[in-house]
Amino acid sequence: MTSYIPQLTLPSSIFTSAPASILLPVALGTAVGFGTGFVSDQKRQYHSLRQPPLRPPSSVFGPVWTLLYGTMGYAAHRAYHLGTSSPSSLLLPTTNPSSTVHHTATLYTLQLGLNLIWMPLFFGLRRPILATLDCAALVGINAYLAWTWGTQIDAVAGWLMVPYVCWLGFATYLSAGSGYLNEWDFSEERIRKGEEEQKRKKKGL
Repeated sequence: MTSYIPQLTLPSSIFTSAPASILLPVALGTAVGFGTGFVSDQKRQYHSLRQPPLRPPSSVFGPVWTLLYGTMGYAAHRAYHLGTSSPSSLLLPTTNPSSTVHHTATLYTLQLGLNLIWMPLFFGLRRPILATLDCAALVGINAYLAWTWGTQIDAVAGWLMVPYVCWLGFATYLSAGSGYLNEWDFSEERIRKGEEEQKRKKKGL
């Protein structure tokens, strides 16, 4: 379990308010996706690089991430609110709910930061190895959060994290697969070659 670090933890006012807890990750994720100037380059890079099987259309990611951000925000709200304001039958007799909640609040905040830097790592800096490691770390952290919240605080909060963990696992596969198929090289030269390859396929060459 990570330590509670106030300087690295979202304010309690965020967690205790359901709307704030839900909207914050949605707003931050949207800001990263649309406010950094990567949007057109994302689509270009996504379609030009070789991708592993089962890759979804680029139009799928926006709605899915919006839903997942909102779901994990609500899960964090439930865990924090129930763990700090009322006893739960799910808590172990030796468990201090307030201590558990504050520790996981720090971990939740850190994972949110890791989530938000994935897109700049993958599309902006074009560092597929770092992006894949980041995504893999997110799987582990959020699996721990789902288990801790679900078994020690609130079962609903734990289950709400499951779709997010599953999607992170799929995202790790896509990130690693794309990196491997492109020899972990997302340079402009590689992207141009991919575009040329796509054009040849459309022409049937």
